[in-house]
Amino acid sequence: MNPTETARLQNYLRLKFGTDRIRVKPRKEADDSVEVLLGEEFIGLIYKDQDEGETSYDFNMAILEMDLAAAG
Repeated sequence: MNPTETARLQNYLRLKFGTDRIRVKPRKEADDSVEVLLGEEFIGLIYKDQDEGETSYDFNMAILEMDLAAAG
């Protein structure tokens, strides 16, 4: 993804979740996705999908069972 897309995604997530702690940064090994961080903690990936002239973005966040236990 290009820097403009990355910035737009970051702005969208910050507005949607009401926090400036969200950061979106490029991945070194792939150009079809970006990393999403909350502060310094990696929380997921956003993948770009282009199909039949339409562009969409898929946010993928894995939640581990041990993380749920810590959340109460």
